[in-house]
Amino acid sequence: MACATNAISLSLSSNPNSKLSSDFIPKLNKPVNVSLRASTSAELNPGRLFLSRPIGLSRRNCANATPVMDQSVGERSSSVPTIVEVDLGNRSYPIYIGSGLLDQHELLQKHVHGKKVLVVTNTTIAPLYLDKVVDALTKGNPNVSVENVILPDGEKYKNMETLMKVFDKAIESRLDRRCTFVALGGGVIGDMCGFAAAAFLRGVNFIQIPTTVMAQVDSSVGGKTGINHPLGKNLIGAFYQPQCVLIDTDTLNTLPHRELASGLAEVIKYGLIRDAEFFEWQEKNMEKLMARDPDAFAYAIKRSCENKAEVVSLDEKESGLRATLNLGHTFGHAIETGFGYGEWLHGEAVAAGTVMAVDMSYRLGWIDSSIVKRVNDILQRAKLPTAPPKNMTVEMFKSVMAVDKKVADGLLRLILLKGPLGNCVFTGEYDRKALDDTLSAFCKS
Repeated sequence: MACATNAISLSLSSNPNSKLSSDFIPKLNKPVNVSLRASTSAELNPGRLFLSRPIGLSRRNCANATPVMDQSVGERSSSVPTIVEVDLGNRSYPIYIGSGLLDQHELLQKHVHGKKVLVVTNTTIAPLYLDKVVDALTKGNPNVSVENVILPDGEKYKNMETLMKVFDKAIESRLDRRCTFVALGGGVIGDMCGFAAAAFLRGVNFIQIPTTVMAQVDSSVGGKTGINHPLGKNLIGAFYQPQCVLIDTDTLNTLPHRELASGLAEVIKYGLIRDAEFFEWQEKNMEKLMARDPDAFAYAIKRSCENKAEVVSLDEKESGLRATLNLGHTFGHAIETGFGYGEWLHGEAVAAGTVMAVDMSYRLGWIDSSIVKRVNDILQRAKLPTAPPKNMTVEMFKSVMAVDKKVADGLLRLILLKGPLGNCVFTGEYDRKALDDTLSAFCKS
């Protein structure tokens, strides 16, 4: 998509929602135009992707479910989930969002293929939710047998050695092509389980049950799976979509505060790149999110999933538009790789990386200083870093960024903000001095 030479115009709209009456929940639906424009080869090689204004949320909610957050605050139902659909034709799937969903066994069971299930989880989550998930999979369903593999917890274990433990268990359990893998945990578990499902017997069914903010608003949606390599993050993997994503918001009650804050970096990202109204809502409600207000979090998860689902529907394999979801990630991945996987949480690295991307956008003259200030302010309120670790050097950044997945023909492409809040570009056409100046401003030479 980024290399196209013709202008593409998409008009996305959805029905007006008359129930969004409170100041707490802004109106989501209004027709807007999305313009995806790429420069000719003379102007840019390999191409730029412009998002000229925030994209409207199409919100393909399933008709047989009552959307939770379409109700005013205080009227939220805990028994009926919100359903956001990821529209990928015959590979479309629902994202269920709500409280107590792990107690609704029919939600999981209708997405299980075959009679054998492998639950992939870790040492932190297993004591909390493994029994509940096994019960949800087997209650009233005696023909299903459930195996599990419990992996060590942490980003540093997102590697080939740990992945082989999943394959070992699957083979020992004699799972066949009709089996279902279930990812129960945060982003690391979701990525590894999904990659294992994509590779085992050349592809088996899998389900995502994310238990962290990071996974619920971002990594569990869209089918990106994979593992890290010592030289770079997420360099080995596959695009492989789940059968469903089940987000039980009650799992956030056991989430450590640092992990909760880390996930908010991805929530903030959606507002910056494509949804200015959502960013403004975050500015008004950040303290509620930090205090784990259930209504605030249900809304933030829903709005984030809608943004992610729409982008994935338009660009599943990240040919252009989907890359914009990686605002701050190129800098952030360099921090994770250079500083050591697991030393900083992913969202913490992304937060610092976002500040660096915003700083570079300002140096290029693409945004005004008010956006720089607002980004720093909201990240500080979310208790997130606004600068990389002190031991990161310019050379460390450059060496890791040189093998980033967004490098094409030796050209590092970045997601940068451009224009009013809610607009960004994915481009390899920028003044290299601005990048050098940003790196120099944030770390040692």
